[in-house]
Amino acid sequence: MPATERAIELAILAARAAADLKADEIIALDVSEQLVLTDAFVIASGTNERQVGGIVDAVEEALHKAGSKAIRREGKAEGRWVLLDFGDIVVHVQHAEDRVYYALEKLWKDCPVIELPADIRSGDGTTADVTTANEAPADEATAE
Repeated sequence: MPATERAIELAILAARAAADLKADEIIALDVSEQLVLTDAFVIASGTNERQVGGIVDAVEEALHKAGSKAIRREGKAEGRWVLLDFGDIVVHVQHAEDRVYYALEKLWKDCPVIELPADIRSGDGTTADVTTANEAPADEATAE
């Protein structure tokens, strides 16, 4: 069963809040078929610990206004990888270096991408590249 409408709504709100603080590489994944604990992951990156903290605060505020409060928050003090569990969705905000190292998109590559509206942009002003979640870039696919 795919992610609920509520989970998709919250994922979009979280992604928009992250984008407003210039988060990079924002992606939402429907993990409902793989996990029983949540329906969706939102993953975003910040370039430094301070930005990661700001993104986390913005996501919590946006979802609180939508009637969803974080059940659990881990990692905020370190500012490298913060996990926010809202029940319906889990938001991962990672420092850019940790994002590359842990590569959550590759770990969950079999999960469908939740389409985010075009107005949700990465920090560089372009739509987040979601090809890494479901398919290899063209140069890698042809190299095999």
